[in-house]
Amino acid sequence: MKVCVLGDSFGAAVSDTFTSPDESEKEQATPMTLPADSHVHSEFSWDAPRGAMEKTCARAAELGLPVIAFTEHLDHTAWPAPTDGPYANLSESAGPDGLVTPPPFDVDGYLATIERCRDLFPALRILTGLELGEPHWHADAIAKVLAAGPFQRVIGSLHCLPHNGGYAEPFGIYPDRPAAEVVRDYLLEIPNVVAGSDVFEILTHIDYPIRHWPGPETFDPRDFEEEFRHALRATAEAGRALEINTRLGFDRLIVTWWHEEGGDAVSFGSDAHYPEAVAHGLREAADMAEACGFRPGDSPFELWGRVG
Repeated sequence: MKVCVLGDSFGAAVSDTFTSPDESEKEQATPMTLPADSHVHSEFSWDAPRGAMEKTCARAAELGLPVIAFTEHLDHTAWPAPTDGPYANLSESAGPDGLVTPPPFDVDGYLATIERCRDLFPALRILTGLELGEPHWHADAIAKVLAAGPFQRVIGSLHCLPHNGGYAEPFGIYPDRPAAEVVRDYLLEIPNVVAGSDVFEILTHIDYPIRHWPGPETFDPRDFEEEFRHALRATAEAGRALEINTRLGFDRLIVTWWHEEGGDAVSFGSDAHYPEAVAHGLREAADMAEACGFRPGDSPFELWGRVG
């Protein structure tokens, strides 16, 4: 998979597996041909300055998206503020300790905006949700938020790894360690995520470290097949679904390995942080999932299950 960094202001990498949202607009405009976008962010995610729930819903309705889930970031891991790179603008929000600490999640404001958008877009099924960062490290804090409101689609993610006595995102670790070691450590932590938390149903972006892969060589998942399979097997055995995250362009090999390792279900997520990116790549991802042995359920809300 060739990775070309073409992303938004937060450095989202987009591979040439998929076309850009603008280029694919006409292609994705046919109603009821897209799966649910189960991973979308709005202004209620601390790292989405361009997020706008109402505009995202309008875009989803325009594309004929049947279901959208606003899985806002719920993060508690603090990490050093970068001075350059994709998150350099966050250095202004660092505390006296030099760490970026995610702010509290506005549950009441979020739920009120969800209800307003449901009234404005009655033909679009809008789900509440959360993306839980490092849920195995922050069980008590997460439990308090989950108890504060109904969340219909809860996904779990791993963004940070231990580093230099604290924590850092992969892009902050790459300058200090061989890139292959960082990816392997990330994949080896996935079994701890799924074993250490049972409050999420879907594991998102298992390929997260690849977004900022330093190269210059092209990333090849086959170089990490053993680690990927180990992480996928643990996720399957824990009864979770795997997200095909289209923000980067998901490698078909990973979906193939997921099926071979016993994965029962997949979901799809654009990981959009601004309205124009919603549903990006979902049609291609659905075609890939079907080719790898997964089929849609009886309604667009349902996860896609395995065949055979």
